[in-house]
This record gives sequence, structure tokens and C-alpha cells, in this order.
Amino acid sequence: MIVSEVNFDGLIGPTHNYAGLSRGNVASALHAGQPSYPRQAALQGLEKMKHLMDMGLTQGVFLPPLRPVTHLLHHLGYKGDDKTILKQAAKDDRLLFNNLCSASSMWAANAATVISEFDSHDGRVHFITANLATMLHRHLEAQTTYAQLNQIFSNSCFFAMHHPLPCGQHFSDEGAANHMRITSAHGRTGINIFVYGEKNDIYPARQKLRASQAVARLGEVKPDLAWFIPQKKEAIAKGAFHNDVVAVANEYVLLAHAEAFEDQGEWIKRIAEKIDGFIPIIIDNITLEQAVKSYLFNSQIVTLKDRTMALILPQEVKSDPTVWETVNRIISGNNPIKKAVVVDVRESMANGGGPACLRLRVPLSKAALEAVDQRFILTPKRWEKLYQLVENFWPEKITPDDLVLPELWKTAVRAHWALTSWLG
Repeated sequence: MIVSEVNFDGLIGPTHNYAGLSRGNVASALHAGQPSYPRQAALQGLEKMKHLMDMGLTQGVFLPPLRPVTHLLHHLGYKGDDKTILKQAAKDDRLLFNNLCSASSMWAANAATVISEFDSHDGRVHFITANLATMLHRHLEAQTTYAQLNQIFSNSCFFAMHHPLPCGQHFSDEGAANHMRITSAHGRTGINIFVYGEKNDIYPARQKLRASQAVARLGEVKPDLAWFIPQKKEAIAKGAFHNDVVAVANEYVLLAHAEAFEDQGEWIKRIAEKIDGFIPIIIDNITLEQAVKSYLFNSQIVTLKDRTMALILPQEVKSDPTVWETVNRIISGNNPIKKAVVVDVRESMANGGGPACLRLRVPLSKAALEAVDQRFILTPKRWEKLYQLVENFWPEKITPDDLVLPELWKTAVRAHWALTSWLG
């Protein structure tokens, strides 16, 4: 059976800004309060999508929800029309208001955990929507994400959709950013590795073990194919708020920092015993700080038509000579990664999200791909129209004070209606 992995990237929304809302995300905190460039950000994301399309890969897109959020304000007791309650919230509680404006849905790796049809009991692709319970601005995405996933993957013969887990300290779930699938090929059974965080004294561990266990049950993962591995505490303390900051896998290849997991050597050995041809690429010549700053491990590894693989990297990897030397060593080494593609996603990087953060990986057979709502699959023509739409409707620049301006809210609404028209 022909199975390919489709990347669905989150289109960066028109209220993209640097409010520094994500505790534990070093880049987010570093750039808090600086001007952002939403139009440039969205165009950078679209250029990355086109890179993958030009490489012969199928590329999908998720659309951003309307921001600022107003329904929460009604729930919190604010009364009046949207403009009135937004003005009042901005005056009363600026931190709450900033949460309502976040464009963080761009990081589609946190949208859900995806379980392949080859690993589930019922033979369907399962989507478990992430609750993103640790942070308010992310949690606000959960229901709109569920609705969009349910629209794109509505055919219940091929897909099973699951609501977010209940909120609470035991069930914090941040989606595919903490899930890796290692297999000899996309169209074969594989190990589903759920990476969870343990308590540390500096930053919150955002993925809980109980949440990962619940996700595996909901996705009907066969028991011997669900492995739960603790993330290294030191990695979280250095700013690896998700596993995909220190590790990435594609088919039978694992690229990981030497301090990504607790008891890492033992886990590597177990994977090798389970997966034929498993190739671990463990990097020990750069520090965790270098890994977090460059986002080397937040690259995408994709399988090309000739069965070689490519690394899709942020341009920041070139800023550190040691990291760039490591990239060159990887692509010249005895492994299938033979190409490095450097992309410019600076606006996303400045808020703490690299190439891998921007996409959700969905393994799909040919029949399942045909069952997907094709409006969300990019063609060159649809990509070009979407690019023009962003150029016409996205604001060029946003400063922190711009968020409270009604004119910006109107701009966001106009952009949302333009997206609705593009979708048809």
C-alpha cells in the first residue's frame, strides 16, 4: 500500500504578536514587547510550504481562528457588543486581553496527536485534539482546532476524531510535539513514542504522563506499540518545553540531542531491537543551549520520492558554526538524510517555533488522502491565491500598543472573511 506523510502547516494569523505569554519558551520571553510583522510571518510560512511542494511532497494547510477571542469575555461577565467588551478588557486586564489576541494556533504541531491506521486497532487514522491546558492563550485554540480537524477529516470510514482531554494538572496535553513514530516505512506498523515531562523547579512540564496514556488509549494504539519515555529534566530546564525542541524522528531515523531523554541509551537499545534498520543520530557536540537557540532538532525530516531524506532547517542553524558543521556532518554521514534545506521562518522563531512547530504530520494512504477535504490541500494555484490574500489583508506591523486598537480588530475580521472566501 502506498502511504505518504502529509504536512499540514498552520497559516500564521493576522494578529501575530510578541506578548511573551509562553513561560518556559526562551525565544518567546526574549522577544516580548517587540514589534511583530504578521504579513511577513505568514508569507514566510507559505514559502516554507512551497519548498515542500516543490520537492514533490503533498502539503496541507490549517487556517487560523478569528482573533481577538470574544466569547470568553462574555463567559467572564463582560456585557455589550464585541468592540465594547474588548475595549473594557484591554483597560481592566491587559494580560488577559493579550491572551485573547494570540496567533499561537500557527504551531500546528500542538493541534493534535495523530495515530496511524497501521497502529490503531480499528485501522483508522485517529486524531486526539490537544487540550493545551497549561497556558490560556493555547487552551483557547482547542475547540476551534477540533472543529477544523473534524471538517478536514470528516469521513469516518478513514478517520476517527476525538475531543480534547479534560483540563487539569494531570491531563495537560500539547499534541504531536511530544509524539514520535518510528517505523521501517510510513505504510507499516511502528512504535508510537509518547514523551512526557517530569517535575522540575524552573519551568512547567507541559506534557503529562497520564495525558499521554489517555491519548494512546483514545487512539486505540496497540499496547506493544505505545511507549512512554520521560523527557530529560535538564532539557526542560534549558528551554526544551516540548520534545520536538531536542528530538525529531522520521520513519526509521531518529535525530536527537544526547540529553533529550532520561535513560536515553537504554531506550535507544530497545528501539533498535524492535525496528529493523533503525538509525539513531545522537548529537553530543552541541549544548542544550545551542540546541534551543538554533532549533536544529525542530527541523522537519521528510522522505523524498527517491527514498532519501531531507532536513528542513531554520536559517538560525547557520548562525552557530558548530551547529552548521553538525548539519553538514549529518548529511554526509552513513544515513539516508542527504539534503539540507534552509528556510526563513524568523518571525515564528522569534516567538519560539521552528519549522517542525508549524506543521502537523498526518500519514495517509492514497484512499485516505482522497477522503480529505481537498480545499485544505494546496496546489500551486491555490497556494498563489492564498499568498496574494495574505499580501492584501494581513497588517504589515504590530506593536504591543496596536493590539488594543479597534482598527486592528477590523483588519483581523476582514482577513478572516477573505480566508472564508478563499476556502469557498
